[in-house]
Amino acid sequence: MKHLIAPSLLAADFAKMESQIEIINNSDADWLHLDIMDGAFVPNISFGLPVLKSLRPHIEKPFDVHLMIENPDKFISDFKEAGADLLNVHYEACTHLHRTIDAIKKEGMQAGVTLNPHTPVFLLEEIITEVDLVLLMSVNPGFGGQKFIENTYKKLTDLKNLIERKGSRALIEVDGGVTIANAQQLINAGADVLVAGSAVFNAPDPINAVYELKHFLPEPPPLNLA
Repeated sequence: MKHLIAPSLLAADFAKMESQIEIINNSDADWLHLDIMDGAFVPNISFGLPVLKSLRPHIEKPFDVHLMIENPDKFISDFKEAGADLLNVHYEACTHLHRTIDAIKKEGMQAGVTLNPHTPVFLLEEIITEVDLVLLMSVNPGFGGQKFIENTYKKLTDLKNLIERKGSRALIEVDGGVTIANAQQLINAGADVLVAGSAVFNAPDPINAVYELKHFLPEPPPLNLA
């Protein structure tokens, strides 16, 4: 499968939203990644349901919604109504993860689970066959523009091995510090979906930046996972 690109709206210029929507729609982006932050689970507040509802009629890409919030179960049906196609919850925020994943699927959305940088992959052993996607945070969640955590490459390889061993169909998504310089290395390590914020919206030509991330990635040096 050709890797997917999901620009992150968090890095867009909200004072120029009409032009930012045009960038998303006219680019080769596969999904739009939307980070929902509550200021409690992560130390920042982004945007919520009203913004999603207002954007949905104008954006042609599927909504990849990443909930960085406490008690995500309370809002599952609300995000479905707001237009989410894939709803992603944090392992660290869900006491009863299997029940949460099941509730997301019953609403007709694809279900994803996110791991913070410090959370090991093996904790997904009992849920990996139930989810459609696993998102690995390659920065600490809460703010854009952070430095990429190098251990993500090994974590990707570990997750890919778990998925193959368990016969799961889950895709692997990476979010945080993704650039044209490390994108191919992430794909080689096992990533299927790349979330790119600053690398797209801060680029001189955002549409071309998506095109390059999708089609023209430089070949990196071999990974050293020892």
